[in-house]
Amino acid sequence: MTANLQKLGRFGLRGLRIVASTAAIVELLRADWRGGISAGLAWAVFATVEWRWPPPDPPPVEESEG
Repeated sequence: MTANLQKLGRFGLRGLRIVASTAAIVELLRADWRGGISAGLAWAVFATVEWRWPPPDPPPVEESEG
């Protein structure tokens, strides 16, 4: 996976996680239990995927002359 695609994936996943947590809070405050629990489960799935995502590749090390 290229570095740019990996960065874009992390950004998108972080956005989905934020939206899911916000939706869960709003739905629970409105006393819509089904929607709140569903959004909370979605947040848990997104968070788990993000935590298990492999770390970014380190940049290549250039050897100095001398």
